[in-house]
Amino acid sequence: MSELYEKSLLKLELDRVLEQLAERAGSELGKIACRNLRPTSDLEDVQALLDQTTAACDLSTKKGYPHFYDAQDVSFALERADMGGALNPKELLRIAGTLRCARTVKGYTAEDEAATVLDGMFLSLSPNKYLEDKIFGAILSEEEIADNASPTLADIRRHKKVQSAKIRDSLQKIISSPAYAKSLREPIITIRDGRYVVPVKSEYRGEVPGLVHDVSSSGSTYFVEPMSAVNANNALRELELKEKKEIERILSELSSEAAAYREAIDLDFTMLVQLDVIFAKAKLAYRMRAWAPIMNDAGRVELRKARHPLL
Repeated sequence: MSELYEKSLLKLELDRVLEQLAERAGSELGKIACRNLRPTSDLEDVQALLDQTTAACDLSTKKGYPHFYDAQDVSFALERADMGGALNPKELLRIAGTLRCARTVKGYTAEDEAATVLDGMFLSLSPNKYLEDKIFGAILSEEEIADNASPTLADIRRHKKVQSAKIRDSLQKIISSPAYAKSLREPIITIRDGRYVVPVKSEYRGEVPGLVHDVSSSGSTYFVEPMSAVNANNALRELELKEKKEIERILSELSSEAAAYREAIDLDFTMLVQLDVIFAKAKLAYRMRAWAPIMNDAGRVELRKARHPLL
């Protein structure tokens, strides 16, 4: 672009118009695409773009606007998964969100509706509810994997609860015993380095046999793992390692499945961004009370009456 051209766009305050347009897009890449738009002088392109916006205005008049908030760029994550890498929960949730967005946007139009110039974009969307549900069913949040993500994980976590209860019961006997009352800073059970411990006064350290896992900043309290709990804590630690390994397997499996649909998901995202921009234009057209001009038989441009009942 020439410097004069860019100055002309600045003089026309195109950047302010595009910023208003970006504010109405749902996805982050849709907002970026809005800000990067530039005028075209090709009449066919202009007419095609106007037709798209008009179609979006007509559809939104009948049924409101589709939502694109879940559409996220997952191309880099899918590329890594395609190379055999395991994705983290956040990346997989973004993929599932994009699939959900593709499904809801595709369902925005009904088969019995009149054809529009946007039909090709809607039809090119390929939802994958199986993968969407599998990811959302296995991953509850960026930090939490569901118990039912696999039978093995559910079994490991059941055993963890039982083992934790055994350890706490054994330590409860210690902190409740009069024999240790003067030795303990407080009659509580806490955790240090993933191990269940009790707080022991420094001057009574030798009264409670066990392994020291931490010391308070003042040095007055030792956090001791009683010898009676060492083997049980070791068993719990083994279960935690098994849990971690099973979670890694689940994430790897989900990543592999997502990679198998890489091309379809990438295409979905591309189409979603394009539709996001088009419907953002429709929203801005409504806000500006604007509609597309038409060419009359004499070749002159005329304004036509608004199709939107609120314009």
